[in-house]
Amino acid sequence: MRILVTGGAGFIGSHVVDAYIDEGHDVVVVDNLHTGKRANVNPKARFYHVDIRDVNALKRVFEEERPEVISHQAALANVRESMEKPAEYAEVNVIGSLHLLELARAHGVRKVIYASTGGAVYGEPEFLPVTEDHPIRPLDNYGASKHAVEHFLFLYKHNYGLDYTILRYPNVYGPRQDPLGEAGVIAIFTGRMLKGMECIINGSGEQQRDFLYVGDVARANVLALDRGSGGIYNLGWGKGVDINSLFRALAEVVGYDKPPVYGPPKLGEVFRVYLDASKARAELGWEPTVPLEEGLALTVAYFRNSETSD
Repeated sequence: MRILVTGGAGFIGSHVVDAYIDEGHDVVVVDNLHTGKRANVNPKARFYHVDIRDVNALKRVFEEERPEVISHQAALANVRESMEKPAEYAEVNVIGSLHLLELARAHGVRKVIYASTGGAVYGEPEFLPVTEDHPIRPLDNYGASKHAVEHFLFLYKHNYGLDYTILRYPNVYGPRQDPLGEAGVIAIFTGRMLKGMECIINGSGEQQRDFLYVGDVARANVLALDRGSGGIYNLGWGKGVDINSLFRALAEVVGYDKPPVYGPPKLGEVFRVYLDASKARAELGWEPTVPLEEGLALTVAYFRNSETSD
């Protein structure tokens, strides 16, 4: 089938593109290259340098390509930055998504697969691991903007018959993640450790996250092509890893011997969250396959090779 992937030059989006192409699908990529890189785009995909806020340019892509499915990965995705730029996060994540939904409706798109966030929409959890029916109380503008689009997807299915599957991601990591500021502690730590620089842990380091390798996320996006109609699905391991433990595990892989530096906690961040993915297991046939130790080794190897090739 023909699939339009927004954000397909980005960290997660480019892996989703690769997975679709490996399955034999015809893939079109839209990306403004704000955080994505042209080099990330699979050469078998057709690339359009377009911002999803530019409705006229986006319309031309739909008219030319006529996608059957949209895999919507494009977003501003930095919790801390979202607290400083709430309007910009609404413009990209909400208004940009509405442009896509309107064009999908007008051009007969069958389904939207939407990358949401399980790390930010729930707020500080009342119980762990978090299930999909947990109350929604995001503490940051990023989480609020991502959840708003979930409501619009329900609305468009109810009123116009546009199908959807929502995937709520945990903390995703792996090759191609930006070590210079994109939200992703593993990439940031890896980049700094390989250069022998100090690593800063915000807060006590006892905060916990559910870390999922990007290849497992890409596989969920493949399964969602034909499964999960009108559903919301957490992805993750269902267990938390504290940042102090993560730092030690990564330092061992890299061979890094400096202690961490502790700084103040960041505004808007939850202290502990990890996700129950039993619904995805039951209805999508998905479960994580790459343990943290293996994923860290793959990630460090990628960054080492990147440094060598630069």
